Amino acid sequence: MDLPSLNALRAFEAAARHLSLTRAGRELHVTQSAVSHQVRHLEEELATELFERRPRALRLTAAGEKLAFAAREAFARIAEAAQRIDARAARLSVSVLPSFAARWLLPRLKRFRAASPRIDLRIHASSDPCDFTRDGIDVAIRYGRGSWKGLRCEKLLSEDVFPVCNPRVARSLRSVADLRRHPLLHDEARGAHGGWREWLRAAGAGALERRGEIVFTDSNLMLQAAADGQGVALARSVLAAGDLLGGRLVRPFEWSIPARYHYFLVYPAAHEARAEVRAFREFLLAEVTRRLPQARRPRKPIRSKGSSTARAAP
Repeated sequence: MDLPSLNALRAFEAAARHLSLTRAGRELHVTQSAVSHQVRHLEEELATELFERRPRALRLTAAGEKLAFAAREAFARIAEAAQRIDARAARLSVSVLPSFAARWLLPRLKRFRAASPRIDLRIHASSDPCDFTRDGIDVAIRYGRGSWKGLRCEKLLSEDVFPVCNPRVARSLRSVADLRRHPLLHDEARGAHGGWREWLRAAGAGALERRGEIVFTDSNLMLQAAADGQGVALARSVLAAGDLLGGRLVRPFEWSIPARYHYFLVYPAAHEARAEVRAFREFLLAEVTRRLPQARRPRKPIRSKGSSTARAAP
């Protein structure tokens, strides 16, 4: 048989991926009714229904699933072939959390640039939910449990949580109880690790009467405040690693608790066929397995009464 209309196939593939005529129209820069018309035309051309149409929802039929898979593969191969013969540089838009961008990604980007000089990068620093279609994002790095429906989620990094401070402040911390003499700094990611209360309980110290606390919406600012001597921060190991290695921050105590969240690479399945997406994914996986110099281990504190349930950091 002759090939179906390519315009109709394109509209169907977008609608099948989003399971929404409205979002498909937004991606293709046409109206929802235009997408609906193209899909109806394709169904008439093939003499079969591709979607089960429900109130406010679409669901692929068995025939629709087969065609959607084939169309997605075909369009991805065409895009990859076109890219290989395109003399222009490929473009890759990466959405990344501001703190992770500053503390982990940016120091490593020079290796990606050296390995993939023909890829033009756009780094979009944001912690907002990512709309890959509306925002033109190709891949995102997010922090959570990995439960983003409809997207590929690949775990990159896990981490531990522990106190850090500058070396001068550390000299005044002979036991966990000495924390009461310093402001306690933390970020707004307490849902990721339970905050100071959980760390103190794990260290066997319980609640502390303390001088106060400072809450930061950005972990990067919190760590800078700790390095400036403004208090003791409850840090996440991935973000604090560079300052610990450089000696700007130290760990006054060895006890740590595991974070409940992890860093993930997130992207729509259809983006996986793009060479620049694969190159960035391979770069990230190589970086997370790269062995880096280790910061000096913290000294063990004078223990409070009670046994610790925290695990020591590796």
